[in-house]
Amino acid sequence: MTYTGNVTVGGRADVRELPALIISKLAVGPFNNNAYLLRCTETDEQVLVDAAAEPDRLLEMIGDGGLSAIVTTHGHHDHWQALAEVAAATGARTLAHAADVEMIAAPIDETVADGGTIRVGHVELTAIHLVGHTPGSLALLYDDPTGPPHLFTGDCLFPGGVGNTDHDSARFAALYAGVVGKIFDRLPDETWVYPGHGNDTTLGDERPHLAEWKARGW
Repeated sequence: MTYTGNVTVGGRADVRELPALIISKLAVGPFNNNAYLLRCTETDEQVLVDAAAEPDRLLEMIGDGGLSAIVTTHGHHDHWQALAEVAAATGARTLAHAADVEMIAAPIDETVADGGTIRVGHVELTAIHLVGHTPGSLALLYDDPTGPPHLFTGDCLFPGGVGNTDHDSARFAALYAGVVGKIFDRLPDETWVYPGHGNDTTLGDERPHLAEWKARGW
């Protein structure tokens, strides 16, 4: 089946099979968060991006293959409600940016800085630190050598705009500048975007609207 990225709370995961990485996207309630399970096709090592909620469903998606790490994209509670339970059940180490650690009510084993590497077996993800939605938000980039890049953006980039900055002009300016400078200015239109809520998009679909986002301030 063709991957679309369109998932619903209570529904099945949508699975995308790349040559080196398998991406499973699951929507969990009550805030319609996306959780992403990444599996190296060569080693079967798995990493979870955002143990957002519904630990039983996350553990079912993880299966018997084990979990090496859980990356929390930022400190808002809807992105880590299942973190402690999934980490305890799997023994996975937990990672987040240092600036958001105090927001997360679960132990964080390692901090990830801008440009840091997170390994999924033989696959490498690069951390991109973005300030504005929270002080320590992370996007994760898989620069697939066989095709377009894949970018997990947490709540920093969605179809239609950057993430919520509570109408704070300074926070919006910081997030907009980071998203433009670190993402749109560096990555091609074909880059696939996997956000923290809702449907996927591409940078090419969003790029024509950057000036509009800047003018409206959100």
